[in-house]
Amino acid sequence: MSRVGKKIIDIPSDVTVTIEGNTVSVKGPKGELSQTMNERMTYKQDENTLEVVRPTDSQNDRTVHGTTRALINNMILGVKDGYKKTLELVGVGYRAQMQGNDLVLNVGYSHPVEFKAEDGITFGVDKNTTVTVEGISKEQVGAIASNIRSVRPPEPYKGKGIRYQGEYVRRKEGKTGK
Repeated sequence: MSRVGKKIIDIPSDVTVTIEGNTVSVKGPKGELSQTMNERMTYKQDENTLEVVRPTDSQNDRTVHGTTRALINNMILGVKDGYKKTLELVGVGYRAQMQGNDLVLNVGYSHPVEFKAEDGITFGVDKNTTVTVEGISKEQVGAIASNIRSVRPPEPYKGKGIRYQGEYVRRKEGKTGK
């Protein structure tokens, strides 16, 4: 049995989970999320726990079992606490600033790069070189942080670029002269 799938999900007191067919809706203090899950999975919901049950031990059902449980747990954690990714800008003249709700990056191109704030996502800029992406959907926060990083990924020779906080960039040795 799936180690992840067989874990029982604890539902906090300030979060409500409703299941209608194969659509799971989670409502909490930070907002509301809804997602359509695989129709083969069934759910056992008590007062403050939720268990995902698979119908058979086939390879496909075992695969979807753990994924479904993880998605529901991420939704519950998102509406309760939210998710946050922090990016660092490393390089001379690299800076970020806010223009209203949008993020503007100056990272060595001839033009500034703009990111529009999507629904449920907020940007924050600390000391012009640190950008935070916050929201309730783990998938959306990770995708937007990845898009920001892809504007100027860290390069291995000088280490310049946009990186996740705490990310290790392996440095290479440059050319050797005679």
